[in-house]
Amino acid sequence: MSVPFTPMTFEIETKRLALRMWKESDAYWYRELVAERGVVKPTLENARKKISLFRKGAQENGISLLSIQRQNEGDFIGYCGLIIGRSSLEEPEIAYELFRSVHGHGYATEAASAIVNAAMATGRHRLWSTVRSWNVASFRVLEKIRFERRLRTWDEDGELVWNVRDL
Repeated sequence: MSVPFTPMTFEIETKRLALRMWKESDAYWYRELVAERGVVKPTLENARKKISLFRKGAQENGISLLSIQRQNEGDFIGYCGLIIGRSSLEEPEIAYELFRSVHGHGYATEAASAIVNAAMATGRHRLWSTVRSWNVASFRVLEKIRFERRLRTWDEDGELVWNVRDL
């Protein structure tokens, strides 16, 4: 599929973080991250399939979630990137999820800020983020990177807040 945008950069370094395209070996820590949501941990095979879908989507759409590794410690702490999600390829969503053990250190803000810059470099003009109304920490990250709350919708899982940033 040809898109009217420059593909997103899939290798990004910040002061403390390295964001990169997924490798098959990431399936091990990805399983643990998903399990922190309070859901059943995916099988290794299912985690590998999910990572394969991330990689395939990057090739097809020019955007992706990227794994996040702390540069000094060398450990994987989560992911951040662009997805179609509830939005569109033209105005994708920014998404991020980090292990609870690293919350409160500014890593999500640092990674999300790098992804906003990467989105600007693709030629896009707007990003979205949908967040459950209970997720105060995600709202703080979005506010720091200049997203504004736009509207609220409801689905089977409750209230969903749509946030937007014009680039």
